Amino acid sequence: MYERETKRIRVAVKPAYLDDQSDPDDDRYVWAYTVTIENRGAEPVQLLSRYWNIMDATGRVQEVRGPGVVGAQPVIAPGEKFQYTSGCPLETASGTMQGRYQMMSASGESFEAEIPVFLLESPYEHRRIH
Repeated sequence: MYERETKRIRVAVKPAYLDDQSDPDDDRYVWAYTVTIENRGAEPVQLLSRYWNIMDATGRVQEVRGPGVVGAQPVIAPGEKFQYTSGCPLETASGTMQGRYQMMSASGESFEAEIPVFLLESPYEHRRIH
């Protein structure tokens, strides 16, 4: 589990390699990741948009931007959590993801909640020790 807290918003991510959806012979590796967003603050917040920076093992970067997450722009009350699962395909056996959510508090403050860097690792990753 990877965690980061920004302005009382805790973002936790748990990635999982999906062997049944991957095909290493065709350079297709797929992960699911479950994100839990917890509001530890004193007022409701709404998740407006997302930004992802996805890097494969060769250093190739893909950026993803868009409104909300999984078709929703959830309002998260104090003490509440919002959880969703999404997926990421890569052409390499490992990579990393990180990003941020654009949030808006009930009082009108706009801020970014950081998504921690997390590893996408498959059983097909060949590690070298230098």
